[in-house]
Amino acid sequence: MEPFVYDVNLAGAIGDGESDDTEAFKNAWNVVCSSHISSGIFRVPYGQKFLLQPLTFNGECRPRNITFQIDGILIAPSDPSSWKCKETNCNNWITFQHFDGLIIQGTGSLHGQGQKWWQMGCMHNKVGFAILDSKNVHISGLTSVDSRKWHISIERSSSVHASKLNIKAPKDSPNTDGIRIQHSTNVTIASSIIKTGDDCIGIGDESKYININRIFCGPGHGISIGSLGENGRRETVEYVTVRRANFYATENGLKIKTWQGGHGYARYIRFEHISFSKVIRPIIIDQYTCPLHQHCKNYSTAVEISNILYNDLRGTTNGEIAVELSCSKSVPCKNIRMKDIQLDYGINGKMYDGHPKSHCLNVVQSWDEGYVYPNVPCLTKKLSY
Repeated sequence: MEPFVYDVNLAGAIGDGESDDTEAFKNAWNVVCSSHISSGIFRVPYGQKFLLQPLTFNGECRPRNITFQIDGILIAPSDPSSWKCKETNCNNWITFQHFDGLIIQGTGSLHGQGQKWWQMGCMHNKVGFAILDSKNVHISGLTSVDSRKWHISIERSSSVHASKLNIKAPKDSPNTDGIRIQHSTNVTIASSIIKTGDDCIGIGDESKYININRIFCGPGHGISIGSLGENGRRETVEYVTVRRANFYATENGLKIKTWQGGHGYARYIRFEHISFSKVIRPIIIDQYTCPLHQHCKNYSTAVEISNILYNDLRGTTNGEIAVELSCSKSVPCKNIRMKDIQLDYGINGKMYDGHPKSHCLNVVQSWDEGYVYPNVPCLTKKLSY
């Protein structure tokens, strides 16, 4: 049976970029959601701009499989004072929740118009596009521009696949992570370009089986795990793989970050086949995060970091410390493995005579293989026979 297709224009959307089309989108969703046909398509047509207030799509519908075909442009209100919110997910602009079988695709774009929000400070900002409490979700082809806060948030969800995304915000825009993953399992991010003012991809608590492949990142703060363990919380991340990522002019490359006094773990993490260009700090483990402007005292507890692989990482850094492993004294990092690392000092693609350094603190039962430059003294050389 052919899927049921419904265009937002049929529900009264104007699509001129100035008229508020929120109610028309809600009405169109009610029509699709109540259809008796097993699959439905919610269509946003090419060539039109739709101004939308905060909007939630709830997937508890009759059709089992839903497709959002977004080929037009979605625009958020530019002025924070014009934000109208009566929904339960007031912290998000567009929310998809309680879906099992969801496709969001198209050639369209989401314009968060975050400039005025950034001036207010990140605590006031709203997430652009959120996937909550859902499974079997596929997102592809879309562009997200100038989100107020995180561009895409994936929370309490499983079996989510996102690919061919283009995410962008100015390099000085605060807290504009490209994709933020939390409390989620079996998430794949692939073949996407992310240029933001914060993490290209951030992985938070209760995330496992996360696969990141063929990502271009920069500008931004790199790909981050954490921060974990704030205010003594127990937080966990495991089974993360990052492969074939390219970092250009980022502040950080691959980062694992935890708070002093936390509990939990970050483990079974693989970084492989990575290239860097003009990255200030390509490799970082930092377990000494503490509140801003406060003295960072030592604690007897820490998030445990173990079983981390760095394999085939190459490129240039324009910072002094290319490899920083600053681990907890009370719970040292262990089973850190580095293999075939070549990080030279260079700017604008040109290598110079400067020698990047490494910093190593409280790392045990760890080793390197093959050629590793700069040398990391706390790693034991593993000999090949």
